[in-house]
Amino acid sequence: MQRSIILIIMASLSDRTTPEVVSYPMKNARMRMLILCLAGTGLIALVLFLAAGTVRYWQAWVYLAVNGIAAVPYVRYLLDNPRLLEARMKAGPIAEQRSVQKGITLLGFISIVVAFIVPGLDDRFGWSNVPPWLVVTGDLLIVAGMLMVYRVVKENPFGAATVGVVEDQRVVSTGPYGVVRNPMYASALVYLIGMPLALGSYWTLIPSALTVLGLVWRLLDEENFLAQNLPGYTEYCTRVRWHLVPLIF
Repeated sequence: MQRSIILIIMASLSDRTTPEVVSYPMKNARMRMLILCLAGTGLIALVLFLAAGTVRYWQAWVYLAVNGIAAVPYVRYLLDNPRLLEARMKAGPIAEQRSVQKGITLLGFISIVVAFIVPGLDDRFGWSNVPPWLVVTGDLLIVAGMLMVYRVVKENPFGAATVGVVEDQRVVSTGPYGVVRNPMYASALVYLIGMPLALGSYWTLIPSALTVLGLVWRLLDEENFLAQNLPGYTEYCTRVRWHLVPLIF
């Protein structure tokens, strides 16, 4: 499940690209997804605890548990939808076809790695003093962000993890897409606000903010691409004004 979170945060998620046909049996896709989820969870835990220099980092344990549980609906939905699962698993700089998106995705990956190193160092050296109630607030934002992701993928069957347009693609304008143009990125924004607090680190707000800037760069480039290549998208943008946050941006 943690792997899916990394993909979200690093902005390798896209809201309106169509998944390709599954290239291997559903059973194998499910197994691959589960293995990657477990490996991702272990890797994030390793980074957090190595940076902290101890496993006595209670905020990290709570974060891992809350994040894993909150991701269950999203992951189960993917496991039950093999075409979407295949599309979501093709992510990252190598999977992107356009150089600008390769660069954005790479920078996003670097910023999220830093965002997992900093809180561990913060715990080790005592840079922040985040009260428990604010840590819990961060965990609640983690849950909210993951549930938003689940809602978005249920609404949009074309939600691949790379930017592009295929022959049978159509604009999705219902549900959360009727509120903002990029609800997947809005989900990531909520998550990115909650993660530093959940891990008890004010300093992690810095790499988290840099990741948000990467999200904005990515979505603006994606919107420009879709306006040029996806029929009906320009008209959709005239009806849905907000990119990411209603009444703000």
